[in-house]
Amino acid sequence: MLAATIGAGLSTAVGATPRGVLGGACTPAKLKLRDPGHLTVATDSPAYPPYFENNKPSNGKGFESAVAYAVAGELGFTASQVKWVVEPFDSSYAPGPKSFDFDINEISITKQRAQEVDFSTPYYTNPQGIIVASSSPLAHAKSLAAFRKATIGVQIGTTSLSAVTAEIKPTAQPQVFNTSNDVVSAFKIHRVQAIVVDLATAFDLTSTVLSHTTIAGQFSAPGGDNWGLLLALHSPLTMCVDKAVNALRANGTLSALDKRWIASAASVPVLH
Repeated sequence: MLAATIGAGLSTAVGATPRGVLGGACTPAKLKLRDPGHLTVATDSPAYPPYFENNKPSNGKGFESAVAYAVAGELGFTASQVKWVVEPFDSSYAPGPKSFDFDINEISITKQRAQEVDFSTPYYTNPQGIIVASSSPLAHAKSLAAFRKATIGVQIGTTSLSAVTAEIKPTAQPQVFNTSNDVVSAFKIHRVQAIVVDLATAFDLTSTVLSHTTIAGQFSAPGGDNWGLLLALHSPLTMCVDKAVNALRANGTLSALDKRWIASAASVPVLH
């Protein structure tokens, strides 16, 4: 069983007793669920650290796995009542019915996506990070302008792509790839000089699969910094999920989980 108590006495671990403090319409018996008696939570596969550990969302390890169980606990669900399903990232915010109650997958809240799905209040605010080879002159860049002539790799459908276009304003179109693995592979064969991903992922990539690299800097992505739990459009659960996330923010749990699972960004320069 995972340890323990995080922030203001809130148990969020797998196996911990749910708080279920919201009450009223926000209790398991009264919620309109996809599978009555169970909270169905979705994420993509494979699921990467620091959001999920060992590609096993159900173990409660990793930032987003822990957040999902914390939200479930606020709503009154035990860990055994949480059921995980796979939902590809790009499919999650497509219009139409959903196979889950909510999806947690580093999904940035944007106006365009919010026309087709509901988002909870943000559970995390994340900047973008720029990864380059440690030996590259770009490793010592002092501004975003230094990357305008660089060949930049990004994953399709992510806010990183719009962030690159809006903030870096490269002279050549970014190289766009279908998956994060494809972006990493392109960097390894020197097809691109830099990768732009969210900062939390940048920390993970530079410490695991991308040796001899560094995070040259971080920058904000207007309109795409905030991550929310994704629900079907006009979902009857949205109000209760909002209340759960707000409670976790107020009692310090979200901050504690951030510190536990996501590396501090203090050492990465902010570029403008």
